[in-house]
Amino acid sequence: MLAAARKDLLLARLRADGRIIAKELAAELGLSEDSIRRDLRELDAAGLAVRVYGGALPASPAVADYTARQTVATDSKQRVGRLAASLVEPGSTVLIDGGTTALEMVRAIDRTTDCTIITHSPTIAAALLDHAADVLILGGRLFKHSAVASGAAAVEATRAISADRFFLGVTGIHDTEGLTTGDADEAAMKRALAGRAAETFVLGSSEKIGAVSRYLVMPLDEVTAVLIDAADADSPTARALTARGVDLRLSA
Repeated sequence: MLAAARKDLLLARLRADGRIIAKELAAELGLSEDSIRRDLRELDAAGLAVRVYGGALPASPAVADYTARQTVATDSKQRVGRLAASLVEPGSTVLIDGGTTALEMVRAIDRTTDCTIITHSPTIAAALLDHAADVLILGGRLFKHSAVASGAAAVEATRAISADRFFLGVTGIHDTEGLTTGDADEAAMKRALAGRAAETFVLGSSEKIGAVSRYLVMPLDEVTAVLIDAADADSPTARALTARGVDLRLSA
């Protein structure tokens, strides 16, 4: 089997099964395990898979650039955004992450809600200009991929704040690999923000469910709940998350 055909087969297996175990697939296909591992390395380098011990997992499409992500799973993001917006209470202080699902959340928040919103995303802050909420922007180095501030200065700024709830954006939600994203500095910023809130809710639009990115943000047992689209409630990952005891909140 040619390398290109093997890679197509590997990608098809990832889509169908959500995981590849190199040893098992090599035995099934009558190929060397080294060949499978080499193909997985190349798929990882191309951003099409994420290598883990013993095999690989699907790469998240949410690691694409900000402009491209605005066209991915838009209906799901809107539904999850509305669910998240319903958790913003009058008089509360909330932290909102950056990203396209967070932007849908902000668009769904009642503009008359009297609350305080803290964000490290200039895009999120701009979307709140016509809201009654007080808005506090955290500064730092602009990470253009997600249109958020990150780096040491941004992490330091989190020490002066506290919030009732944090709405966390990630690029991967997986039952064994946890909550992941594609940049180490961004992952550190997300952890810092979560550490300043009493509760953390994950924004889980469809393209993130069952996907994995390079850097761990935090384990699933460190968040309050994962907000997902009701259309994904019966997916293998959602069932596995429920079996692990993760609190899944479904959109309307």
